[in-house]
Amino acid sequence: MPVRSLFLLRSTLAVRSLVCCCALALWAQSATAMSIRELRALEKSDAKQGANYKRYYLVGAMEAALAAHDQGVRAGAAASICLNGRRLEPAMAEGLYQTELKRNRDLYEADMPAPLVMGNALSTVYPC
Repeated sequence: MPVRSLFLLRSTLAVRSLVCCCALALWAQSATAMSIRELRALEKSDAKQGANYKRYYLVGAMEAALAAHDQGVRAGAAASICLNGRRLEPAMAEGLYQTELKRNRDLYEADMPAPLVMGNALSTVYPC
């Protein structure tokens, strides 16, 4: 293979690698939690499925909060959510979220992340 072809091949690979790295960085930045305002907008965005979208998101937020808590406890942090044999089902996610918003309505602003509300709800309802 001629030297010029090797040089072009290397520069093309370098450019492709740079583009992939930039795309990955942009994707990682966009993976942020949905705010309370965005969650309300999601619910209103679709008349038929909006409520389901919200419920699915809240179930995911609840499971993520529990997984993050468990990881912190395994790493040595003090436990703040203790189920102690009490039930916690996916159907309970929306009720926990709405109750926490009503209980502390002066605390939460619309731009705060919805998973923060879910984490606080779990630590309030299931204290250690």
